[in-house]
Amino acid sequence: MNRIIPAMLAACAMIFAPAALAQTPPNVLIVGQIAEPKSLDPHAVTATNDFRILVNVYDGLVRFADGTLEIEPALAESWDISEDGKTYTFKLREGVTFHDGTPFNAEAVKFNFDRMLDETHPFHNTGPFPLAFFFSTVDEVNALDELTVEFKLNEPFAPFLSNLAYPTGLIVSPAAVEKSGTDFGRNPVGTGAYKFVEWQGNTRVVVEANPDYWDGAPSLEAVVFRPITDANTRVAEMLAGGLDVMVEVPPDSLAQFRTDANFAVQEQAGPHVWYLILNTKEGPFKDKAVRQAANYAIDKQALVENVLQGTAEISAGPVPPAFAWAYNEDVQPYPHDPEKAKALLEEAGYDGEELTFYVTEGGSGMLDPVAMGAAIQADLAKVGMNAKIETYEWNTFLGEVNPGLEGKADMAEMAWMTNDPDTLPFLTLRTDALPENGGFNSGYYSNPEVDTILEQARVSTEPEERATLYQQLQEIVHEDAPWVFVANWKQNAVTSAAVTDFKLQPSFFLMLHKVSKN
Repeated sequence: MNRIIPAMLAACAMIFAPAALAQTPPNVLIVGQIAEPKSLDPHAVTATNDFRILVNVYDGLVRFADGTLEIEPALAESWDISEDGKTYTFKLREGVTFHDGTPFNAEAVKFNFDRMLDETHPFHNTGPFPLAFFFSTVDEVNALDELTVEFKLNEPFAPFLSNLAYPTGLIVSPAAVEKSGTDFGRNPVGTGAYKFVEWQGNTRVVVEANPDYWDGAPSLEAVVFRPITDANTRVAEMLAGGLDVMVEVPPDSLAQFRTDANFAVQEQAGPHVWYLILNTKEGPFKDKAVRQAANYAIDKQALVENVLQGTAEISAGPVPPAFAWAYNEDVQPYPHDPEKAKALLEEAGYDGEELTFYVTEGGSGMLDPVAMGAAIQADLAKVGMNAKIETYEWNTFLGEVNPGLEGKADMAEMAWMTNDPDTLPFLTLRTDALPENGGFNSGYYSNPEVDTILEQARVSTEPEERATLYQQLQEIVHEDAPWVFVANWKQNAVTSAAVTDFKLQPSFFLMLHKVSKN
């Protein structure tokens, strides 16, 4: 362990003293996270909460350019795409090593993708890998020489580079996986700007600067990620000086931070959707009229203005407006119309059957979920839909929702931050994305027309054709209402005045390589 880290950890002990005495150590950034990470293996997780740590420990072949969702080189210096769009050849950066001293090379890249995609790979059992089908079109990965790696796809796949820039495409150390096996998620090794030091459960994850980082050593000595699930506690810690950065600031606290010269508030629109999954397989929401009624019943304008206090906009469907090129402006949000909702419920013969509604205490992009859940419950009650709320801690909540709602719940809160208009609908609305197939279609929605559109959009290499297909998708899904479409969030964070060069990213990741602390 670097000699500065024991002293830094001792200084961090001050953070766990009473709030009024809290003070962060010099040149160490303390980040208030919304939850404990599930794993530090980038191939094994799905939550942005975890990604915010991982993108600082690992690199991918490519990455999102600063402030955009455009692709730029990272561990790959360049790449070529064959005319048929089915072969990608990457030239790798020379002289890069993993944090354990082993070399980054083409064989390491092959190991990473074979591990996820090949069920016969000796380390496939270190999964599961829930987002591996980001790369389902990959037939084989070949190490052509030490610094050249080739991906052969079974069909053209438009989101391929974007998916490589997502955390599922981050490159882990093969030697570390071989050493730690299924415990690799607690012993992460990458090539990133920061090296893993320790993970104390429900207390902190500590990473230290990588002085040999290929893109330049960070100016910070270390970063400490602290899981603080209660939003009010995070706010109190920030105000008391126990945190340098706080993500996902509650709406009612933003004004306080904005007017205090000791803090800086940042906000940015991004590709985010907050929605309610409806169980279309069984119970009342099997009927489209009942699903539409729920959309009419909920006063989304009141939610974004009163509960979220202007930090979000009303959502109209599964493709957020941040993807302007693919967004369908003709698809408008369901208006708040309780009388229409009642008429649809009467038409469907809904008899007031109690609905089970899963709510989380907090999680990635979840937008004040307890208050939102209570307001939604009240709106539904006004039209005769009686929802019983069951509340869970974030990782427990995911463990209940991701395997599917069948036999458990009628509806559940959910939020996604996405990197491409393909990602969210492909993972959550396709028939083949049912939980038993490894997908996240927890409400069991199925429409063959939607399936066809998504498959066509993935293989199209023409941006205009892809845009038209996603716009058609939005019309169909809006009509079918497999979700209640609620909000698109403007992400936020607050930093202490001592923090410089901190930026929010449209990817929702925390890129801390160039952040400094005075």
